[in-house]
Amino acid sequence: MTSRRDFLAGAALSWSALQQLIKDNGIVNSILDKQKPKQMILATWKNIHAVEASWETLQKGKSILDAVEAGARIPEADPLDTSVGYGGFPDRDGVVTLDACIMDSNGNAGSVVYLQDIMHAVSVARKVMEKTPHVILAGEGALRFALENGFQRENLLTPKARKAWEEWLTKSEYKPKINNERHDTIGIIGVDTNGQLSGACTTSGLAFKRHGRVGDSPIIGAGLYVDQQVGAATATGLGEAVLKKVGAFSIVEMMRQGMHPKKACREAIKRLTQIQTTEPFQVGYIAINVKGEWGAFSLLPGFQATLHTDQGLQVIDAESLK
Repeated sequence: MTSRRDFLAGAALSWSALQQLIKDNGIVNSILDKQKPKQMILATWKNIHAVEASWETLQKGKSILDAVEAGARIPEADPLDTSVGYGGFPDRDGVVTLDACIMDSNGNAGSVVYLQDIMHAVSVARKVMEKTPHVILAGEGALRFALENGFQRENLLTPKARKAWEEWLTKSEYKPKINNERHDTIGIIGVDTNGQLSGACTTSGLAFKRHGRVGDSPIIGAGLYVDQQVGAATATGLGEAVLKKVGAFSIVEMMRQGMHPKKACREAIKRLTQIQTTEPFQVGYIAINVKGEWGAFSLLPGFQATLHTDQGLQVIDAESLK
């Protein structure tokens, strides 16, 4: 017979172990159901199709890792999305280069940077996580790895993106524009009914960036961070700003201290005001915790987040600092 002290100690156990402990103590299933973690998918911007794909994957009994990957693959394959994957605007040399990362509930992570000619960078990142002892593969090495693992090489520069690049060449002014029109990245995080967390982030980066530039999106701790004991966070916007403040990790650490996800996102945004710059820029953060709470906050108005729970899907206009 389990003692009351042993039962209370079960709060530190995994959800599956806690389930068994509760059943062993004769507590009815209705109480168990009330304490069950809320399943949730949260993504940056108005990424309805991505979140729907992620949610549907979860409802089919797949893992939360499968779900966030499925969601990230949607904008990667959308030729109308000019800031992610196929159709993404190229760098100043006319080359589409992709960055992506993924992280699971066990703290495993995979990332690719400066990847060319492969549409689904997030899936290559997952292969890096699962099939190598590394976290990051870059450039030619990442491409070679992708081809060795069955990914198909293809031209990612669409006619629309080529036209935009050619028009940019007439002035060749490097003024990265990150606001509510230039979304730049999808970050997607989620939790399932077992309390397992995962996240993914994928982008083609700044339009007409310097060849070789890498932002925050594929960097674990900056563009994405997942801690199974606490929660998950991801970023969108001007990557250089997020990198300087290690955005996603800082949010998770604030949640570790008991801060609500929304407040943690707001505090991380406030830190961006310490960055010295003469040009306005946008950054948006989203976060969830193991309790099923979520938050979103941005530096400037215009940032949105897309949320799916058992109550349905909604697009949220995030609060902003300015």
